[in-house]
Amino acid sequence: MEKENINLNNENNENTNESSNENNQKIEENIFEKRIDLSVLRNAVINIKHEISKVIVGQEKVVDLIIASVLADGHILLEGVPGVAKTLTAKLLSKIIAINFSRIQFTPDLMPSDVLGTSIFNLKTSEFEFKKGPIFSNLILIDEINRAPAKTQAALFEVMEERQITIDGHTYPMPPPFLVIATQNPIEQEGTYRLPEAQLDRFLFKIEIDYPKLEEEVQILVKATQRGNAHQLQEVQVVISGEEIEAYRLIIKKIHVENNLLTYIATIVGATRNSHSLYLGASPRASLAILNASKSYAAMQGRDFITPDDIKYVAFPVLRHRVMLTPEKEMEGINVEEVINQIVQSVEVPR
Repeated sequence: MEKENINLNNENNENTNESSNENNQKIEENIFEKRIDLSVLRNAVINIKHEISKVIVGQEKVVDLIIASVLADGHILLEGVPGVAKTLTAKLLSKIIAINFSRIQFTPDLMPSDVLGTSIFNLKTSEFEFKKGPIFSNLILIDEINRAPAKTQAALFEVMEERQITIDGHTYPMPPPFLVIATQNPIEQEGTYRLPEAQLDRFLFKIEIDYPKLEEEVQILVKATQRGNAHQLQEVQVVISGEEIEAYRLIIKKIHVENNLLTYIATIVGATRNSHSLYLGASPRASLAILNASKSYAAMQGRDFITPDDIKYVAFPVLRHRVMLTPEKEMEGINVEEVINQIVQSVEVPR
């Protein structure tokens, strides 16, 4: 009788193990089915980097952040001294992606209608017709954005956030994809206007471009010598279309994020509001920016999930233009980067 019970128990255990193995196999199959194929996106990123490297030497992090911003559907603010290829980088991007490109040189006398467009009376039809401004394009380069007065900068609020403009009661949507790349010089202050916080907050990244290293600058000179009379923009080719960019953006939205990482992002942004070193903390828009940028950067690495390192990587360009130091910390010579680093380091990384 005992032997029969033992055999019966063994059979039950075997059946339980088989059932458990089947369930595990089904779970693994479900997980496998949910994996996102990022190979095409990854190859597109490699091709874009290859084309940019034909002209731009070094600046790997800058290039990574620009591509991440494009894929995350976010605007870019490039800051650097004259001559570090801010404008050239934006032009390169317009040559690599098969989309319409428009450049607007901001000046002190620039009016909102010069950017958005205006209604003109047609004598033949006796009606007003709206003439679109240069903002109606896919990729817009706003050169020296801090040269224009506040009223012209304010004209960008709606179009940068909602991808549309409203004039004379009519709403005009922007053609997708829509991306603004603005440049500014942090050194020269004469004849410039400080960007409103509301406009700064609409940029996904503020990317600071520094001087190249010695060996990189030598390579720049070598390339210029080899190029001769040929224009440097002629070296790059179109490797991706606007439709593909839109398709990749939809894929990136599906990147998996654990709930504890969402809490991690919110905690970092919340810490900027409670820091004694900051007069102004980041808004919830910054949390969304970190989330979207982390997804984009993870996809560029070929991963369909984000990690704490992805969040740390994008936190600095997302936050540096959204927070303000207290006057006391400015007098002490502390910069925003140091405060953001302290905040990021103080927040416990989820396991």
